[in-house]
Amino acid sequence: MGSTRAFADRVDPEVAGGLAVYEAIGFGADDLSGEVLAGIRTALVELIAGAAAELPPNERVVREDQEIAGPDGDALRLRVYRPADSDPSTALPGFLFIHGGGMIMGSIDASDLDCEAFVERVGCVVVSVDYRLAPEHPYPAPVEDCYAALGWMVDQADALGLDPGRIAVGGQSAGGGLAAGTCLLARDRGGPAVAFQVLVYPMLDDRNATASAREFTGILSWSHEHNASGWRAYLGDAAGGDEVSIYAAPARADDLSGLPPAIIQVGELEVFRDEDIAYATRLLQAGVSTELHVYPGTFHASDAFAPEAAVTVQMVGDRVAAMRRALGT
Repeated sequence: MGSTRAFADRVDPEVAGGLAVYEAIGFGADDLSGEVLAGIRTALVELIAGAAAELPPNERVVREDQEIAGPDGDALRLRVYRPADSDPSTALPGFLFIHGGGMIMGSIDASDLDCEAFVERVGCVVVSVDYRLAPEHPYPAPVEDCYAALGWMVDQADALGLDPGRIAVGGQSAGGGLAAGTCLLARDRGGPAVAFQVLVYPMLDDRNATASAREFTGILSWSHEHNASGWRAYLGDAAGGDEVSIYAAPARADDLSGLPPAIIQVGELEVFRDEDIAYATRLLQAGVSTELHVYPGTFHASDAFAPEAAVTVQMVGDRVAAMRRALGT
């Protein structure tokens, strides 16, 4: 790794401990592929299992796994979360949640706490999608899986107890990028109407060439080099070239009109800062109501490592408030 002193000095002390987690699970390597990626995936599974074992089950939220036919005919796993005390006669809004992981790691198991919190704080039914990961399943498999999950939510709205006219789509990091791509697909295919986009430090631009993408090189956290690994796994040799689809890298879309209203949240000290600010600006210029937040002293996914930090509380509160307004809860 390169020198991280200047970067570390800028980090909010309340979230700084998360940098040690990045190091512990293998982000000291620049190239996240091959045996390094396999090791990180294993470390994440162990970390999540250990954390889950320490927590009692949340009896206020009911969880149920579903398998549906994916876009290629293979089984696609979803996890549905709903309030345990919900009234079956009252349709709730829905939220398609898409987990993060740079297109190359992560799972729905890692998102249980986030999804349960959305159920309780927003008052909605959450569907989390276990999309296929690169490099084993490059573009378009992940975004097509997410779009298939959105279609299933609408088709099964009555059975799920949700209002198909109030469905948000969102996620963190790669999940945010896939959410943006799913919304573009829904617009361009005349698919399900999406009420709101929740784009949390979304991964949007494979070119990896903004000022912030170049600035945060050689750091613990999601660095310029890690970002290149993720996009290369997702797009292969096409990454950074002229033939990348807008549904893979939404920052490449020329026309952002007709998309759902959005909230975009990003950290001050991360690769995605400038591409996310640019995407928010272009949504606004296209007439799409958009709320943008840049949180000082935060690095990529720092909220996941320091849930009680003041900046995390603000970030999550802003997210929940925007969703409640958009979904009418």
